[in-house]
Amino acid sequence: MGFDPLFILIVLACLAVVVVLMLGLGGFAKGSGWAKNNSNRLMRYRIGAQFVAVLLILAYVALRGTGN
Repeated sequence: MGFDPLFILIVLACLAVVVVLMLGLGGFAKGSGWAKNNSNRLMRYRIGAQFVAVLLILAYVALRGTGN
């Protein structure tokens, strides 16, 4: 298996989901006003990143999947 740019994009998209999720959880853990002001925005970013990650995974399976 060589260099696969689609797989690298999937990994980056999943890491983006994790980063946004950790930012949101960290804001809630602090309980500061920052979390109250930005929680909805972070949730929208996370949902968008998850959507992109799922689309990339589906594209990977469709393009690389082998049917018997």
